[in-house]
Amino acid sequence: MKTLSNIFLKGLAAILPISLTIYIIYWLATSTESLLGSILKRFLPADYYWPGLGLIAGLLLIFIAGLLINAWLIRNLFQISEKLLLSLPLIKTIHGALKDLMNFISNHRKENNEQHVVSISFGDIQLIGFITHHEAHKLLKQDDQELVAVYLPLSYQIGGYTLFLPREKLTSLDISAEDAMRLVLTAGLSTNREN
Repeated sequence: MKTLSNIFLKGLAAILPISLTIYIIYWLATSTESLLGSILKRFLPADYYWPGLGLIAGLLLIFIAGLLINAWLIRNLFQISEKLLLSLPLIKTIHGALKDLMNFISNHRKENNEQHVVSISFGDIQLIGFITHHEAHKLLKQDDQELVAVYLPLSYQIGGYTLFLPREKLTSLDISAEDAMRLVLTAGLSTNREN
């Protein structure tokens, strides 16, 4: 019986990540198609609309937004609307967290040095973290010591700790932020795929 359950768990471990990934992509695509498709059906003659046009319109809108955000006027309007969102109590928390997460993932926001992966030693223990602010001592008003903010994500959770540490306590790692995040979030199990 134990052999059967091991085989079942191996099959589940193989199928579940692929299935969830496909489902999330499918959900995003159908949601976009449903929302934008219904709008397009109102404005286009019936002969011109075909399934998938809403999804293409969604991808096109995201691309255009990426182009327009570089324009001075659009960037300023976007910043004004963002300030308005950040002044509303509950929306401020949700929007701020989502924006910070997207900036972290896309590595779009860079500070003095490029955001990078570091190792922190606590005795014999090594932790992987991500520098999120290069001049944290200014935030903490501690100019006597150069501190950086280092985010330590927790495995299999959304969450982690932010430590303010002296720069000399950190060791830079030659690994991409994406690979390091995968390594930490999966508790090192993601390295098994490479072997």
